[in-house]
Amino acid sequence: MSKPLEGRVALVTGASRGIGQAAAKALAAAGAHVILVARTVGGLEDVDDEIQKAGGSATLVPLDLKDFAALDRLGASIYERWGKLDAFFGNAGVLGAVTPLTHLEPKLFQELLDVNVTANWRLIRSLHPLLRASDAGRALFVTSGAARKHTPFWGGYAMAKAALESLALTYAAECADTTIKVNLLSPGPLRTAMRARAMPGEDPQTLAPPDAVAPLIVDLLSPSCEKNGERVDFRR
Repeated sequence: MSKPLEGRVALVTGASRGIGQAAAKALAAAGAHVILVARTVGGLEDVDDEIQKAGGSATLVPLDLKDFAALDRLGASIYERWGKLDAFFGNAGVLGAVTPLTHLEPKLFQELLDVNVTANWRLIRSLHPLLRASDAGRALFVTSGAARKHTPFWGGYAMAKAALESLALTYAAECADTTIKVNLLSPGPLRTAMRARAMPGEDPQTLAPPDAVAPLIVDLLSPSCEKNGERVDFRR
C-alpha cells in the first residue's frame, strides 16, 4: 500500500499526548520520519516506542517551547541532518485559566502568548527556509472555536488563539506564490487532557478520541493538499 508521506520529514509540537501524539503516529504510519517535540522525555519515549512497533521512525526533541533560543537552533539542526522539512504541525498549546480577564494573572497571560503565539512565530522563522527547500512544504496550526467567540472567562485563551489565527493566515498569504501551503485546523471537542481541564463536569466518553482527527491532519500535511489560508473544521 502506498504511503503519502514516504521519504518525507515532519515535525510535531506537543507530540507526547493528545492530538499531537495521535498526529505523530499517523504521520509515521503514512511514511514520514517524525520529529517529536515536547517537554516530557518519558512521554516522547512512549510515543517513539509505539511508532517503532508499527514500523515507523522518529527523532525525539525534548524542548520547552518557551525556550525561544532553542527553537531558533532547532531549524539549524534539522537543516544539518535533513536539509529540508516537509511538514510542520504546530499543535502545542496551553489553556491558561478559565477566569475573568480581571483575575487573569500576568504570568499566565504571558504564558498564553509565549506558547500559543510567540513560539509558533519563532518556529515559522526557524523552519521557513526548510519548508521552502521541500518540493511541497506544508504547515498546519491548531486553533479553536474560542478564537471567534467572546465567551465570558475564556478571554485569555481566546485572545491567544485569535492572534495565532492572524499569524498563520498572514503567513499563508505570504506563501501564496510558493510551494508552501499553510492552514488552520479547528479540531473541536475531543477527549484530551486540556478539554478535561476546561470542562471538568463533562463525560469524556461522549467525545471522540484524538485519533479521530489524525487522518485529516495527514491529508492537510500531504503534498496533495492544495488548500492555503483556510480554517478547516473537523466534522465528526
